[in-house]
Amino acid sequence: MTLPEGTRPEAERALAADLDGAERDEAAVAWLRGRVCAYLEGLGQDLVDLPVDTADAPPFFKRAWTACRSIPAGETRSYGWLAAAAGSPGAARAAGQSMARNPAALAIPCHRVVASDGSLHGFGGGLEMKARLLALEAKGGRPGRRD
Repeated sequence: MTLPEGTRPEAERALAADLDGAERDEAAVAWLRGRVCAYLEGLGQDLVDLPVDTADAPPFFKRAWTACRSIPAGETRSYGWLAAAAGSPGAARAAGQSMARNPAALAIPCHRVVASDGSLHGFGGGLEMKARLLALEAKGGRPGRRD
């Protein structure tokens, strides 16, 4: 899974770089497409249950990604909260780096992590996309925030 790119070939190149010779499973692709479409249509589908291979990631990143997956849809948390939840209070910048290296943007919902003042920062798909995903999850209302 990848964030939108400028063109389909660019998206396919981004995906191919991560697949490392894996075979395409059409049934799995169709299933995933259905899940992502349901999410994007606002049907209340959360994608945090999707399997993500994090075997080669640094331990802190794994903990941060697990903590990120615990943030409910429609809510946000700060990078500071994420760092503390990952066992490293005060490591907000490292938490930001873990979100920047997120291997599966909707399964590990890094768009739910915001600056301490609630502003939007750092998202591979652009801040407009981050805002749109948060609005989608909040069903058009202002996303909830808890720290």
